[in-house]
Amino acid sequence: MTVRLTLRDQEYEVYGGMTVRHALLKLGIQPDSVLPTLDGELITDDEILQDDQHIHLVAVISGGAR
Repeated sequence: MTVRLTLRDQEYEVYGGMTVRHALLKLGIQPDSVLPTLDGELITDDEILQDDQHIHLVAVISGGAR
């Protein structure tokens, strides 16, 4: 079974049992560039992914002048 991760309109699949951080690195996504959520709740990057979960990744936006 797999875990689905969605960032904007892109969907990825990884195997359960790894941490969110490991999955992101495996997919080439910088962990500091996204906020992972599960069922609308923010989760940490050391959360162990379980089969059949659907994780939404929210892009972190920064910048602007002071």
